[in-house]
Amino acid sequence: MPLGHRHDERHRSDRIGWLRAAVLGANDGIVSTASLLLGVAAANANHGTVVLTGVAGLVAGAMSMAAGEYVSVHSQADVEKADLSREKLELANAPDAELLELAAIYIGRGLDPALAQQVARQLTQHDALGAHARDELGLSDVLEARPIQAALASAASFAAGAALPLGVALLVSGERLIPTLSATSLLFLAMLGALAARAGGARPWIGAGRVAFWSALAMALTTAIGRAFGTVL
Repeated sequence: MPLGHRHDERHRSDRIGWLRAAVLGANDGIVSTASLLLGVAAANANHGTVVLTGVAGLVAGAMSMAAGEYVSVHSQADVEKADLSREKLELANAPDAELLELAAIYIGRGLDPALAQQVARQLTQHDALGAHARDELGLSDVLEARPIQAALASAASFAAGAALPLGVALLVSGERLIPTLSATSLLFLAMLGALAARAGGARPWIGAGRVAFWSALAMALTTAIGRAFGTVL
């Protein structure tokens, strides 16, 4: 293969940012809304109260997810910017020391000292800050923090996830609500876990089982609390 030629490769690391936010949001939407509905239903609330609780949980949860994700990822972005600014200053004030630091990193990764010095020098001439950001700080465009993208993905995915158990609660009432809601929510969660694992290149059944187990535990605990403290509303 001639030098300079790149063959196409399909990697999944560029999905990390949005996939994490989307899966977390949808999973939280299903689990929290289903648990909320089950707890209220187990407390002998009427059907209207159950549905209203679900709607309130969907709206509040989506806004909370968006705000929390934005603040969290924005904090990460602030740290990245501060590190880059500090590195830029160090490159301006002590370029020789930074060159030796970069070479030492490559030596630690297996290059012999002479080759490490050559690589460090050439990368510094090409893009010194980019080389240090990538190899010293571990920053890259693929993993760059994007607060707005993460917030929107979390809010939308939470609302989509919460809409599933809420839809079941709208269609089913009475004694059938709790078993139907429990079964369908676990099915939704298993499907989500499988899809997320497949998108990330892992085995779907492992993701499905992991998500379903912990979600079932959460819903069971909430239902037990609702039965223990329930009153007719």
